[in-house]
Amino acid sequence: MGPVMNDKIKRASQFIQALPHSVALGMELEDLNAGTAVIGMPYDAKLVGDPRTGVVHGGAVSALMDTTCGAAVMSHPSNPAGTATMDLRIEYLRAATPGQRITTTATCYHVTRSVAFVRATATDADTDNPVAMATGTFTAEGKP
Repeated sequence: MGPVMNDKIKRASQFIQALPHSVALGMELEDLNAGTAVIGMPYDAKLVGDPRTGVVHGGAVSALMDTTCGAAVMSHPSNPAGTATMDLRIEYLRAATPGQRITTTATCYHVTRSVAFVRATATDADTDNPVAMATGTFTAEGKP
């Protein structure tokens, strides 16, 4: 891994740790490479939306997907200096299985001078049956 990618991983980890909600949700950067980011969130009872079922609240899944999309933009080879969410559409396909880690993989597939386009998928242990899918646009601020 070259020095540029090491720097991007460092920046993405700092980005995640600088967001209080990311820390509170226990988000962990798992992989980052040329426009693709993978961030996991361990199951935690404090994130449960419905105590009867033990299912993680959709807001926690949404925050995970948004953060992963932002990290994907920041790792894109066009090298944006920063990003912010412009629009994020999330389709919740099923409830995440209680007790299981949720992992989001996001890919920044196109960047213009000022806008980045991202797709993401959130899964639990059943990786063939996504929990949620998202598409979004993010700002692509100038190079550092």
